[in-house]
Amino acid sequence: MKSLRFLGNEILLGTLIAILSIFTAFASWQGSVADSKQSEHELLAMQDLNDGNAEYLSANQFIVYDYSMYDGWYTTSDPVHEEYYQSSYSEELQNAIATDPENPFSDAYYDAMRATAYEYWDSFDANSEVAGQWNNRGDGLQLVMLIMALGLAFAAWASLLKEESNMRFLFSAFALLTLIAGIITYLGVPVVAS
Repeated sequence: MKSLRFLGNEILLGTLIAILSIFTAFASWQGSVADSKQSEHELLAMQDLNDGNAEYLSANQFIVYDYSMYDGWYTTSDPVHEEYYQSSYSEELQNAIATDPENPFSDAYYDAMRATAYEYWDSFDANSEVAGQWNNRGDGLQLVMLIMALGLAFAAWASLLKEESNMRFLFSAFALLTLIAGIITYLGVPVVAS
């Protein structure tokens, strides 16, 4: 027991309280930054999803219009009307006809018409992934903060007890162990690469 007397030292307890307080505040600040970044990327993802859905619906309307113009061209025998219908085609349909006149409404045509929607959806996926990474980081930092706050409580209780009390040594040891556990946990918190 005499070898553990240093655990009851006022300087050690004061140092533990200071280090644990600073580390708790630091983990809390980093956690709030992670939560903010998570919210930012979730909002960007929702915006991309909404914009992608709007672009998809818009593309479908243009596809219906292209079908109408193509049907009009196909059924007319008047060259003036043929020219009108052909000039009303979307650029994507004109390119599809130039590529394959027998199958203008191929998958390539649909992909070209919906390309903007697909780009928004890809951005949605990317922002959702980053938001998930920030969420994992924030969760890890919350655990660090919990461990450090627990260690701070142990150190505070130890400092209130008499120097010769065995509980003072026990609480000091727990404070030191939680500091070590908090540092190890902090080193294992995921980092977001962005």
